[in-house]
Amino acid sequence: MQIRKAAISDASVLADVFYRAVREGPSPYSQAQRAAWMPRPPGREAFAERLAAKQVLLGEDRGAIIGFMTLETGGYIDLAYILPAYRGRGVFRALFSEIETLARQENEARLWVHASLMAQPAFQAVGFLVMHHETVERAGQILARAQMEKHLT
Repeated sequence: MQIRKAAISDASVLADVFYRAVREGPSPYSQAQRAAWMPRPPGREAFAERLAAKQVLLGEDRGAIIGFMTLETGGYIDLAYILPAYRGRGVFRALFSEIETLARQENEARLWVHASLMAQPAFQAVGFLVMHHETVERAGQILARAQMEKHLT
């Protein structure tokens, strides 16, 4: 597996990874919750615009994008998604290691995230602590998540 910075031309593949990571494979969320969270893949232009304000790192396996993670100013990790077939293979840990390095280079004091039920164990495994649990509403469905953080100093 290789890690690299994403390019604008990667936006449509990243949108597909985002969609598939939410909608496919085992999940603690019901199908109705997953459909409310992600009813369809994000449009390429809108997703490229969303990614433009972030540092985006992606993982590739033999040239195919298998996951990605983002970092914003202030240490916020907005997106961290891995294709279901690649979960449990170290992709999350490899992406996070590079994100943490970037954050340290930018003198961020902490990293923080709103982690889904699916992502919480992966973030805990790299040193994040739950600050509080919360829910969000999407299309009439209630989704549980947690605000988590890791101090870097």
